[in-house]
Amino acid sequence: MASRRLLTVVAGAAALVTGTAAATIAVTAQQRRLSDGLSTDGPLGELKPDRVSTVAADDGTPLNVSEILPDEGKPELTVVGVHGFALSQRSWHFQRQHLSALRLPRVRQVYYDHRGHGASGPANQDASTIEQLAQDLDAVLRAVAPDGPIVLMGHSMGGMVIMELAQQNPELFAERVCGVAFIATAAGEVGGRGLPRSLLSKYNPLTRSVGGLAGWQPGLVEFVRAAGGQLTRPAVRRLAFGSRDVHPKIVDFLLEMLAVTPVRGLVNFVDTLGSHNRYAALAGLKHAHVLVIGGDADRLTPYSHAERIAAELPDAELARVRGAGHMVQLEQPELVNSHLIDLLQRCAGVDDMSSSRRIWRWLNN
Repeated sequence: MASRRLLTVVAGAAALVTGTAAATIAVTAQQRRLSDGLSTDGPLGELKPDRVSTVAADDGTPLNVSEILPDEGKPELTVVGVHGFALSQRSWHFQRQHLSALRLPRVRQVYYDHRGHGASGPANQDASTIEQLAQDLDAVLRAVAPDGPIVLMGHSMGGMVIMELAQQNPELFAERVCGVAFIATAAGEVGGRGLPRSLLSKYNPLTRSVGGLAGWQPGLVEFVRAAGGQLTRPAVRRLAFGSRDVHPKIVDFLLEMLAVTPVRGLVNFVDTLGSHNRYAALAGLKHAHVLVIGGDADRLTPYSHAERIAAELPDAELARVRGAGHMVQLEQPELVNSHLIDLLQRCAGVDDMSSSRRIWRWLNN
């Protein structure tokens, strides 16, 4: 507790000296509450949006969309969160919580559930592709963010969807997408790295009930198994998180999300994830500020994937979150949010990162 009090004093003093925003102080205070008790704003994933709507995808599939306005003032940017495989928009809980209090810049937030996930409509086998999900993202943007600058942040499969959208709609990225955050994702070779293949063998009895999926899909099939209740709580914790002392409420929250999406529907997405190869699509991001975040204890998309994306985008910022696993935005949200705020400030033309966040990062690395 003494170190936390010292950190708060130092961060606040730095913000006063540099004149950088009450936003930093507000975010720092939220981070301290998170460390002490996870959240003071109710159960995880239950933050109330300002507006909920249903957007029809181009084929009519209903997509559940939430919008969150800044606490005060007119937004300068729209941030759109694109969630990962087997999850839902609720996985952005801590980002929603912190970004709504941001002042430099003020942002409007948009989150939605992929088809076949969360509260959106089902996905048949033919529509369970990254290409279709990118078209769905495009439909959401046309419906609820038709103008103004956009920052896209994608976790895991969500990052892959953003890459595909850059390939499908390069004009959007040239004209309106000013920033992209890739979090625990990959541009290709998803089936080549991850958990030992023996764990996913078609002869393993734990995988038979999800279609006898073989070991060419390390890690991702494990999420299907978790959603089917076939993995123990300790196994899910090890699969998704790097830290041994991750808060039990966070693990419970992940298990709750995994339990929502039907296993039969998730199985349909495994092929598209395994064939994902969009290194060429990264060229479409040359007009945007790009942030690449990876946990160096990620067992689903190892940190080498983040390094490869950054190598393809030499102007990108690469952030290594030490000790974090695949669910890095839940496991170490303070550090992830700090990097996201930097990205948003670059997109809005705000000066360089505040001294208070520099000090905070230094003390936490």
